[in-house]
Amino acid sequence: MLDALRAELGDVVVTDPSALEAARADKSGQLSSTRPLAIVEATEIAHVQAAMRWASTHGVPVVPRGAGTGLAGGAIAASGELVISTRGMTRVLEISEDDELAVVEAGVINGDLNALLAERGLWFAPDPASRSISTIGGNIATNAGGLMCIKYGVTREAVLGLKVVLADGTLLELGHRTVKGVTGYDLTALFIGSEGTLGIIVEATLKLRPVTPGTVVTVSASFADVEQAARASAVISASGVKPAIMELLDESALTAIGAYLGLELGDRGAQLLVRTDGIGAEAEAADVVAIIRSLGGEPQLAADAAEGERLFEVRRSFHPAMERQGVVLIEDVAVPRSALPAMFAAIGRIERRYGMSIPTVAHAGDGNLHPNFVFEPDATGGHPEVPEHVWAAADEMFQECLRLGGTLTGEHGVGLLKRRWLREELGDDSFELQRRVKAVFDPGGILNPGKIF
Repeated sequence: MLDALRAELGDVVVTDPSALEAARADKSGQLSSTRPLAIVEATEIAHVQAAMRWASTHGVPVVPRGAGTGLAGGAIAASGELVISTRGMTRVLEISEDDELAVVEAGVINGDLNALLAERGLWFAPDPASRSISTIGGNIATNAGGLMCIKYGVTREAVLGLKVVLADGTLLELGHRTVKGVTGYDLTALFIGSEGTLGIIVEATLKLRPVTPGTVVTVSASFADVEQAARASAVISASGVKPAIMELLDESALTAIGAYLGLELGDRGAQLLVRTDGIGAEAEAADVVAIIRSLGGEPQLAADAAEGERLFEVRRSFHPAMERQGVVLIEDVAVPRSALPAMFAAIGRIERRYGMSIPTVAHAGDGNLHPNFVFEPDATGGHPEVPEHVWAAADEMFQECLRLGGTLTGEHGVGLLKRRWLREELGDDSFELQRRVKAVFDPGGILNPGKIF
């Protein structure tokens, strides 16, 4: 079968053992037990179509993959599976300053796109922490968020249209170039966040924003404990102030980051970072400072934009700091903003019950928490299974999140890691309906099998 695929696609069909080994993992820390069959390193849409026709004909399961930066195991491949990689599809096909849109292939790196757009006074708002290494296709497949989505929205709000290759190789064009468009069902939105289970995203029409002049102000505040900081973030959110970023770090996270960067950060119970921007930024920052002081925090204004950026670089060092400590299960729950203090209190109870530290940061402006479970690698330094006591603690955390009206994942997706809890959040009727929707697009069940459902 592979000979037939090579005859059609040539050198883009890769079976090099080191490449296959890399496809067994993503940034979730999980590893499949075996290598996939092969990788198609697509550089054009026709490659993806041909590979999908071949896979459909032979009943071969397909794992779509971009840069492999996902945190839920959604791009991990195993024995008998064909990986179709779009990371080589890196063309920026169009930038329209008049219409404030860009048309790009799926393998374009988020940060590279924004560097190009900055030359024209434009930007693409979604800014996941992986923006320097993650692809636009992967951002769309997981509906990625980021620090600035509190004010500027997640990926779904920045996608106008898509080109998608279906399971049988059909190329489907979805959406519009217009800001408005309500013709038929919104299949564009359906594919955003579908994690490669309905089709492979190969091209996207993106909504851009003009870079607007104005002041940027950063407020850094220390609190005695994380629940106090969470209450302050909830009050700021309800006050009418619209921060561009609002991030919260608990004491364990600060200690780990301090050790990683060689800084003294562990002497504060929690830290809240708030950035305001645009017209009125200084007045909004003054309101933020007043709220923080009224709730027992100690606020400080960054001296300038450069100092503010340094503060947020400390926040962005959280994940590498965790990786320094061992194997990390990075979780991604979200609760209503008013429930943020209660969710942090629940994490504290789970830490005490299981005798473990769960360093946590949060996109506090949208109630999205990232609790991290760190455990030891195996004796060979490889990827161990997540220990049962860690899953038990995570299960308790998920249950508490759902009880508070939250969701299992705010931005990382379901992938392999959260399948077991999906039905509980969705309910039986919705779960079965979603399985039937997948069957319409993928009747043979070959697209990213085992992920989500």
